[in-house]
Amino acid sequence: MFAGEVLYHDRILNHKCRTTEAESATAYYIPFYAGLAVGKYLFTNYTAKERDMHCERLLRWVHDQPTWRRSNGSDHFLMLGRMTWDFRRSRDEDWGSSFIHMPLMKRVLRLAVERDPWDQLEISVPYPTGFHPKSKSEMDQWLGFVRTRERTSLFTFVGGKRKVKGDFRTILLSHCYNESDTCRVVDCSGTRCYDGTSEILEAFLASDFCLQPRGDAFTRRSTFDCMLAGSIPVFFWKRSIYNQYHWFLGDEPEKFSVLIDRKDVRNGTSIRKVLEGFTRDEVRKMREKVISLVPKFVYSSMPSDEIESGKDAFDIAIDGVLRRFQEQKWKKNMVK
Repeated sequence: MFAGEVLYHDRILNHKCRTTEAESATAYYIPFYAGLAVGKYLFTNYTAKERDMHCERLLRWVHDQPTWRRSNGSDHFLMLGRMTWDFRRSRDEDWGSSFIHMPLMKRVLRLAVERDPWDQLEISVPYPTGFHPKSKSEMDQWLGFVRTRERTSLFTFVGGKRKVKGDFRTILLSHCYNESDTCRVVDCSGTRCYDGTSEILEAFLASDFCLQPRGDAFTRRSTFDCMLAGSIPVFFWKRSIYNQYHWFLGDEPEKFSVLIDRKDVRNGTSIRKVLEGFTRDEVRKMREKVISLVPKFVYSSMPSDEIESGKDAFDIAIDGVLRRFQEQKWKKNMVK
């Protein structure tokens, strides 16, 4: 789920618009694996200085490049393979790195698997799933499979309990176990689901809906695994989907998902009754919308111009970055 930095770097190296003539470039990609550089220091007793070390070294190097000095980084971008919150430490004793708050990052555009909704320099891109089609026929075959799949459960929940007070996942697990005739459970307590299992995919494929509470942050990689299987995500926090991924999923999440406020669930609202309130035609339309989005949020294993499969998540992201920099350049010229 955190391999996006490696994936984007590999695809950019083979992008049809890549140039080795720096002066002619519209945008400059910084090939730095920030998530990997920071992630190794997050869960152990490392100091703030150690957590920032690689990021500071990178920025010192970038600052000395001619292309940076020309624009102060306003036409540079990078990909963050972890959630933005892992790079926003304000105090030394807090979580994560202070990478985003470093002075040289003030103008750098960032692609991240979860963006800060109030940061205009961040764009959210889909978490990588385990599906990387090699051809259009492979994609079409998968979409046909999930479209015709027989679904025997109304909804499913894949997740484990958290050792925190009032844990919402514990509530969802209990809810599912109490509705075992309509809800399918994959209990991920411990490390059972750490690397993904066929049981998880089978659960999503067998269910009309899949429950998606917040993960370590508001978004969750499981959302994309769920949708990949043609299951309709059910959210409990608006920030899990609103103001996220609009380049890839559009601006109307109500067309492919359901929102049930977590406070209502805590106060006794039956998830089952809410989901049973949708007609079969409404469910069918939402599923078709989910399936139509799959090609836009998966990452192909080869450049799209080679496999003729249309634009995947990477293509959409890079096209958006180039468009944004071109618009920025046009506005700057207009002011002049």
